[in-house]
Amino acid sequence: MTKTALNHLTLAAAVAGALSLVASPAFAAKENQDKCYGVAKAGENDCASAAGTHDCSGHSKTSYDGQEWKYVAKGTCEKMGGQLKAFKGQGKPASS
Repeated sequence: MTKTALNHLTLAAAVAGALSLVASPAFAAKENQDKCYGVAKAGENDCASAAGTHDCSGHSKTSYDGQEWKYVAKGTCEKMGGQLKAFKGQGKPASS
């Protein structure tokens, strides 16, 4: 294999690796689930805050914050006291 061919192969492998990170399940929407805002307890959010205060799961500081979300079974968000879009204020914990 020539040096040029090897460089192209290495570049292709690097690009494929980078694309696989972007399409990984951690960042993709989950099938049969909704992002539900206002239902996550402090430290139990699934990803970044809509307000931009952090960019990782588990970093929420306040329970039921309308800017924090977690995945829930499709069709159950509102029943849990949350909303499908980010909002200001607090959601409500599901009543028992």
